[in-house]
Amino acid sequence: MPRRSFLKVAGATGIGGSVAALASDNIAAAATGGAEADAAPGASGGHPAALPYPTLKRPFAMPGVKEQDWTGALFVGEGESRFAVRVVLLTEAGTVIREKMTNNLWRIGPMAPDGSFKQVHISSDDRSVTPAHLEALQEVIAHPDWFSADEVTDATAKLPVLQAKYDLAQAQKRDLVVRYARTGDGSSVVATVTALADDTTVFLEVGTPWGAAAGESAAFALDGHDVTGSAPGLVDTASTGHIRLTPAERPVSAACYASVADLTAAMTGGTGAPGTATAALRYDLGKGESITFAAAVGGRPPTVGTPEPHEVERRLATAQAAIRATQLTGSGPVGQAADAVRDALSLNTNYDKDFHRNYVLWGWGGGGGLFTGWDSSFDCIDAGLVSQTLATQHETDVFDQPAPPNQVDLKGPRYDQENSAPMHAYAVWRLYTKFGDRGVLEKAYPHLVTFHDLMPEWDADGDGLLEAPYFGDRVGGRGNHLGLDDLPVYADYQRVPKAGGSGDPRDNTNLTDVPLNAYYALLAETLAKMARVLGRSADARRFAAQYATIKRLLNERLWHPGKGLYLSRYLDGTWNEVVTPTVFYPLFAGIATPERARTLITHLLDPQMFWGDYVVPSIARNDPTYCSGGPVHPKSEHFRFFDRYGEGTAPEQWKGAIWPPMNATVYDGVKRYGFDDVAGMFATRSTAMYLDSWTNDGWFPESFDPEPGQSIMGPAVDTAWRTYSWSNAMPVQGLHELLSDNPWDGDPSALMFGSLSLPGTNSISNVQMRGHRYDVSAGPDRTTLARDGKVVFRATGARVAVRNFLLTDTGASFDLTADGVAHVEVLPAHGRPRSSKAAKGRSHIRL
Repeated sequence: MPRRSFLKVAGATGIGGSVAALASDNIAAAATGGAEADAAPGASGGHPAALPYPTLKRPFAMPGVKEQDWTGALFVGEGESRFAVRVVLLTEAGTVIREKMTNNLWRIGPMAPDGSFKQVHISSDDRSVTPAHLEALQEVIAHPDWFSADEVTDATAKLPVLQAKYDLAQAQKRDLVVRYARTGDGSSVVATVTALADDTTVFLEVGTPWGAAAGESAAFALDGHDVTGSAPGLVDTASTGHIRLTPAERPVSAACYASVADLTAAMTGGTGAPGTATAALRYDLGKGESITFAAAVGGRPPTVGTPEPHEVERRLATAQAAIRATQLTGSGPVGQAADAVRDALSLNTNYDKDFHRNYVLWGWGGGGGLFTGWDSSFDCIDAGLVSQTLATQHETDVFDQPAPPNQVDLKGPRYDQENSAPMHAYAVWRLYTKFGDRGVLEKAYPHLVTFHDLMPEWDADGDGLLEAPYFGDRVGGRGNHLGLDDLPVYADYQRVPKAGGSGDPRDNTNLTDVPLNAYYALLAETLAKMARVLGRSADARRFAAQYATIKRLLNERLWHPGKGLYLSRYLDGTWNEVVTPTVFYPLFAGIATPERARTLITHLLDPQMFWGDYVVPSIARNDPTYCSGGPVHPKSEHFRFFDRYGEGTAPEQWKGAIWPPMNATVYDGVKRYGFDDVAGMFATRSTAMYLDSWTNDGWFPESFDPEPGQSIMGPAVDTAWRTYSWSNAMPVQGLHELLSDNPWDGDPSALMFGSLSLPGTNSISNVQMRGHRYDVSAGPDRTTLARDGKVVFRATGARVAVRNFLLTDTGASFDLTADGVAHVEVLPAHGRPRSSKAAKGRSHIRL
C-alpha cells in the first residue's frame, strides 16, 4: 500500500460522470428553492402557525433526509403526511441493504443541500476487511524480527481467514449508483438506479419513513406498475397526503405487504403476508442497466406520467451541472475541499420529524436525532458556508430541543458539556456575523444566559475560575465535560464534594481547568456582543466585566512562566504539566497577551511538540504516551504503528489522535491573533488530512491518525464513524482562509479573505453572506473578490490576507497583510476604480 502523500490530493468530488447523462425540457424544471426555502409559521400550505420558524414548505420531496436512508427520498404532504421511497439492494448472500447503510457507502456526491440533486454509490462490500488490513498482517508475518512471537502467531492465524472473507466479499460484490433530481415545485423527483455488476437485485420500496413508532400510518396499493399511497396528516388530521411512484421499466414482480417485516421476508426469499402497509417492486439488473422512476406527493392523488429514461437522464445532468453554478464549490489544493464539504453536509442533512425542519445529523453515521452537545455547534458553523437555510434551521432546532433526561431542565445546549453553550453561542454569533439575521440570536440569548449563570457551581473554591466537574473514575469520560473524554490532563484529578448548585449530580474536582475557563470566558464575551446587538446595555456591561475578570484571573493563575504555556492547576497550587492542544485555547477566547500569544505560536510550530505534516495531535509528540496504543516499528514501509486486526491502528484516541474540534479551535485562535501565515499552514494541513480520507476512502471520519502514511485510525472508520459530521471542521479551516465572516473584534459585517500560505491558487465560489454571493480566488500573485458576479477587489504582485473589509457604494476600507509589494484595486458599484500600492507587511487602506 503506497504511503498517502501529504497534499497530493485530487478528484474529491465523488464518482461524477461515471453514469452521468443529459437533460430534458419535457420534465418540469428542477426547483431552485423549493422545499428548503425559509417560511414563517403558517406560510406553507396546510401547515399551522404553531410550527416554529424556520420550517419547510409543503408539500416537498427531498432525497436522503431520513437518517441513514441515503438511497431514498422523503416526501411530506398536506398536514404533515409522510412517505418514504427507498432503493433496497439484495446481496448474493440473501441479506438486504435497506437502512443503516453507513458502512455500505462507497462514494457520495455531487449533492446539493436543498435536495435538488443527489448521488450516492453503495456496495454490498461493507469494507470490514480492507487491503490495508491484509497488508498489515502480511508485514507482521514477513518480518518476525520486528514483532513478538505471539503477534506473528496471531497474524499467521488471522491472515487466511480475513483473506478468504475479503475474497468472498469481492466475488459477491454488488454496487449501485442512485441519482435523484427534484422537479417542478419541489414536490416530485425523478431518479435512476444503475447496477455496476451483473446479477444485481434491486427493490423500489414505498412506505412510511419512521412508521408506527412515530404515529405514521399509510395505505399503499398497486395501480398497474405504479405504487400509490395515502396517509393522514400528523399535524392536521383532517388533511390527507397522496403519493405515486411510476417506473419506466416493468418490474419482475410487485406486491404490497402487511408490514416491513413481511416485506423483508419476501425480499429474502420467504413468505410475506399481503397487506397495505408497504409496497415493493423487484428488478433484476445486469451490469450497466438502470431503473428509471418518477415520484410525487400532493394533497390530491398526483398524476405522474411514465418517465422517458432519456429525459430523466437529461434532467439529472442538468440538475447536477447546476450544483457548481449555484452551490458551494471550489478548486485548487485546498479550495477543492468546498465540494467535499458541500456533499458531506448534504449527506448528513436530516429531517426533524418533531419540529419539521432540517438539521445536520451529528456523528455515528446516523441515529440519535439532533445532538445538543458541542458537536452540533461545529455543524452549524460549517453549514453556514454551504446553506444559510440549513445552518439557520439547524441552530434553531438546537434551541427548541427539550432538556435531555436526567439533566438540568435547560432547553438548548446540553448542560453536562460545559463547552456546549460557549460553542453554541459562538455558532449563533457567527450566524449573525455571516448573515446579519437577528432571529436565532434573539431565540438563543435567554437560554445561553441561563446556562452561563449556572456555571459558577463548578467554582469549587470561589475564586472566579472553574474546576473540572467530576465524572467518576471510569475510562471514557473523565474529560466529558469538554468532550475530551480520556485526555490525560484529567487522569489524576480528585473529587471535591459540591454543596448546592443547580441539582446537577456531579461533584467538583480539584483541577482548575484551562480549556473550561477559556470556554467560560468565550461565553461571557459572546453574550456581551449579543447583548449589544439586542439593545440590552446592562447585560452587555455585566458580561463584559465577567469576561475581563476571567481573562485577568486566567492570566494570573494559569500561565506557567517557566514553560511558556497555559496549564491547568490543582487547588493546592501544583501544576498539571500534561501538554495538549488545550494550552492554545486561551487564544480562541482572546485571553492571551500579544507576547504570550507569540510564545504559544513558537510551541505550536515546534516539531518536537505539535508541528508536523499532520497537526495537531491530541497530546504533545514528546509526551511518553504519544501514540502509545501499539508497538513502534520504525523499519516498516507502511505502518509505523500497528495493533492486531480489529483493535484499531496506532494512536489511542486521546494519546495522539487528531480531533477536528481541537484543530478548529486552535486554528480560530491563531487566526484571531493575526498570525495569518501560520493559520494558512495549519489550515492546509487540516484540509490535507480530510482530503486524504475523502479521496482514498470516501469517508469523513471522527478523528485522524497523526502520522502520515498510516491507515486511518480503525475505530474512526471501521464502523458508522465513517461519516462524522464534525469532520468537516477540518477543511472548513482552509475554506475560511479564502473567505470568512469576522466573529472577533471590529465590525461584525466585515469580511476576511485571502491567504498568505495556502499552496498554489485556490478558489471558493457561491458563498452567501449578508444578502450577497461571494467568490474568491487567491494565489501567489493575485487575489480577487467578486460580489454578485462583479469583481470588487483585486490585489496583484504578492499574496495578501485581508481583514475588516467594508465595501461601500463608492469605496472600501480594510486591513491588509502582504508578503511583498502589492498593487491593490477596489472597484465600487459607483464611481471610478480606486487603487493603491501596499508595502510588504501590514497596512490599513481606505480607498
